[in-house]
Amino acid sequence: MGAAMRRLWLPLAVLGLVVPALAGAGPSGETIPLEGNGPGERLDVTLVQVVDPAPAEGPGDVPEQDERLVAVQFRLKNTGTAVYKDSPQNGAYLLDTTGQRFAGSPRATAAGAEFPGLVTVRPQDTALGFVTFEVPRDAEPAAVQFAMNSGFADDVGQWALGSKT
Repeated sequence: MGAAMRRLWLPLAVLGLVVPALAGAGPSGETIPLEGNGPGERLDVTLVQVVDPAPAEGPGDVPEQDERLVAVQFRLKNTGTAVYKDSPQNGAYLLDTTGQRFAGSPRATAAGAEFPGLVTVRPQDTALGFVTFEVPRDAEPAAVQFAMNSGFADDVGQWALGSKT
């Protein structure tokens, strides 16, 4: 596995402890194979791009003055035998260099098409979409995590992000 990609088998609560060690690696764009909790649940998950800051889609999506939006695009390829039916934004987290975790936000961005509330991907099919995060204006994103089953699967993919400097 590359230095920018980590496949983790730890509960999500523990993952915040490893973030400072991952800071500084470039965005991987690598694909991480993940397994869900049910039989035949498998995805190849790719972090496609990060838009930081991401422009709000409309007036109701503008964050508070001391916050900004970050949009992360994922490609989900169903490599299993079961239909993947889930809410990807529930299983995605953005971590900053201080170890703070941010869950997906309901705010929409103009970065591109977001995943709908429920995604259904049949075996061998692919879904592409953004998950939006609302973070403090001065936060430095360090990593992005994704787990199946709305974040409850034990198999967690993590991509390290490079610094903005």
